Amino acid sequence: MPGLLRAVHVKEGDVVERDAPLVTLEAMKMENELRAPARARVVKLSASAGSKVEGGAVLLVLAEVE
Repeated sequence: MPGLLRAVHVKEGDVVERDAPLVTLEAMKMENELRAPARARVVKLSASAGSKVEGGAVLLVLAEVE
């Protein structure tokens, strides 16, 4: 769903653990914190805090690490 990217909690190259907060998205007056689905490395950030994003937009790319 379209919204405003309120905060980005990671940077490219970071290794995050499962359930670590990645970004905070505000949509329809609600804040949603998107979390890592597994232990992973942040390969690419496609948006920055304060950006308006459309539904289905790729905000970041993760690569699973062991």
